[in-house]
Amino acid sequence: MEHGLGSFLYSRDFRPHPTAAREPVKVEPPATRYNRGTVPLTCYLDAFSGISGDMLVGALADAGADQNTIAGAIASLEIGATVSFEKVKRCGIAATKYHVEAGDQQSHRHLSHIVKLIEKANLSERAKHDAVAVFQRLGEAEATVHQVPIEKVHFHEVGAADSIADIVGACVAFDQLAVSTIVCSPVNVGSGTVDTEHGVLPVPAPATALLLANAPVYSRGPAVELTTPTGAAVASRLAKSFGVLPPMKLSRTGYGAGGHDFPEHANVLRVILGESTEIEEALNVAIIEANIDDLNPQVLGYATERLLANGALDVTLQPLLMKKDRPANLLRVIARPEHREKLAQVVFDETSTLGLRIYSAERRVQSRTWTEVDTPYGKVRVKVSGEGNYAPEYEDCRRLALESGVALKHIIAEANYAYLNKSR
Repeated sequence: MEHGLGSFLYSRDFRPHPTAAREPVKVEPPATRYNRGTVPLTCYLDAFSGISGDMLVGALADAGADQNTIAGAIASLEIGATVSFEKVKRCGIAATKYHVEAGDQQSHRHLSHIVKLIEKANLSERAKHDAVAVFQRLGEAEATVHQVPIEKVHFHEVGAADSIADIVGACVAFDQLAVSTIVCSPVNVGSGTVDTEHGVLPVPAPATALLLANAPVYSRGPAVELTTPTGAAVASRLAKSFGVLPPMKLSRTGYGAGGHDFPEHANVLRVILGESTEIEEALNVAIIEANIDDLNPQVLGYATERLLANGALDVTLQPLLMKKDRPANLLRVIARPEHREKLAQVVFDETSTLGLRIYSAERRVQSRTWTEVDTPYGKVRVKVSGEGNYAPEYEDCRRLALESGVALKHIIAEANYAYLNKSR
């Protein structure tokens, strides 16, 4: 699927047929390629030049997914499509280009027809489930764009054999590489306009914009379509989250080539594979701030409770002196990106502020585990960091202090003593 040639739901011709014959790519024997193994991997989609279906399959193949396995899976769909892989360069970076040869194909398919094709193919259960889920996501987007029931949606180019080969190929590759978690970067969608079956439309095309709702997007580079609905559907349906590179032990990378070779940047999708270091906290966060000088402190305390109850990672109040020597408080909320708008509305609802400052920040956190220790007053959970730092859980200590009548500081000291004895 070529960048700049239009939305995959709308384009008249979203992947032109190659004009020159290509030598078949020599595929390494499976034994010399990535061994699937038993360790589940995290896959980071680095969409700095957008994402499309063919770029994704090419990147996963470049990272070690077996090309023969992908080709066999596409053949089992019996849609008349054959695939090949070609080594190319984009701005000097070696990448893999995924090609689909489909010939003349049925131009319209319903979702139910596509689901039947996938279910009867020789695919793993996971690959079937994921592929059907991606097409379901596309169907919902198409139905919303055209305001028709999903059962009546005619998939135009989306129903073509090469589009099915893109989505199925990606799902097969994820499964073959034992990818358990997918995270996507903020997505470069491109800019300008795209010539479609419904006329000239702005980039991102309506379906792409709908599919990427609530995902972080931006526009940089040439004025062409960089992210297609195919890529947007796979990322929005299969990615666990959008944001910065998650903590992992990096094992390999792969580069999937787009159709154009831009002079100003490498037109590739990079995938980064590695073993998760199991840090679950959000690493990319939104900071929401407001200076408040005209609100009862009791109301501020209640607002803090409401923010935490609605998913804030942390809420702080900091005394400050504002204009006209007015004492005030700086309310600062740390939020996951997906909770930003909800928490901003809570601030407006529960405080007197008329404006907010919102900006992005990155967190650095250590992995943590929990253990339990016995004290003379009861059990206390202790949080232990990856570097060996530890702290008794305050709520446990507080509960025991109230139940026993013993001072809280003594409960905390007993918990620390018990942990040190246990860890020797």
